[in-house]
Amino acid sequence: MTLPAPRGDAASAPLDRLANEALALWDLPPGAAARLINLSENATYLVEAPGGWRSILRVHREGYHSRRAIECELAWARALSEAGAVETAPPIPGRDGALVQSHPVPGGAGARRLVMFEHLPGTHPDERGDLVPAFRTLGEIAARTHLHAISWARPEPFERLRWDERAVFGPEPIWGDWRAAPNVTPAIAAVLERLEATLRRRLAAYGKGAGRFGLIHADMRLANLLIEGDSIRLIDFDDCGFGWFLYDFAAAVSFIEDNPALPALKAAWLDGYRRLRPLPAEEEAEIDSFVMLRRMALLAWIGSHIEAPEPQALAPHFAAVTAELAEAWLTRNG
Repeated sequence: MTLPAPRGDAASAPLDRLANEALALWDLPPGAAARLINLSENATYLVEAPGGWRSILRVHREGYHSRRAIECELAWARALSEAGAVETAPPIPGRDGALVQSHPVPGGAGARRLVMFEHLPGTHPDERGDLVPAFRTLGEIAARTHLHAISWARPEPFERLRWDERAVFGPEPIWGDWRAAPNVTPAIAAVLERLEATLRRRLAAYGKGAGRFGLIHADMRLANLLIEGDSIRLIDFDDCGFGWFLYDFAAAVSFIEDNPALPALKAAWLDGYRRLRPLPAEEEAEIDSFVMLRRMALLAWIGSHIEAPEPQALAPHFAAVTAELAEAWLTRNG
């Protein structure tokens, strides 16, 4: 998950210190310094040195991914680039040659894992204008990554999260229990319980066949594209894992599921996708189920990350709007 970063403050000071101390793990130009640019699941830093040198440093959230899981993420991103499917950010090995580094938390217990990436040129698509062309591009890129994932011989052991119904509704959901999210009143909970039960049934019937379920980016939104002329680059594979291929569309519309333009964005995404990979009508018919599954995951995410500014801003109305979306979906599918 990637959201705009708050300004650095006292809460981020220990991470700022960790990031700058950890720069010694890499062979960097003299005078390199790290500046926080995003704080969400991970802390992301822009590393700059005199003369214009730049890189991106990711400080991983404690307990979210193992070292092996991060190595698997980097392996897939690198393989996508090497195969020409989509350009991704190359990781920079540390002085010891390892892509995944570790550094103690200043003044605390334990350590954080870190990865440094080359700084890629480009800008994010403008989300204030017509999004239809950008969503067509997202669909094409999703198809490229899915085709690659189906044919790629993964390194073993391969360890990544699974974004399926258990990830949202199971006994140990990745982002927590949606029922614990802010403003989930008894009336809202009753609607969402019906939604959960119906989603479970429909997704079980849809199944996890090899053409429908596999390795996905799982956060393929416009904020994770960089565009420079005709070059398009895909970044932030931190949530990549095993899930339904159509979940990548659901991730693309995260937080805008109630946007009136959603039907046009969905049509554009599907058009882009079908330019490269066939999508049977019976699979397309289930796409809104994945949008609702993702919406429920985001509701849980807000509840489990409520200490951060972005979830706090989203919290007042997110549960109520989710229930409205659920009622409409249940009318069509219940």
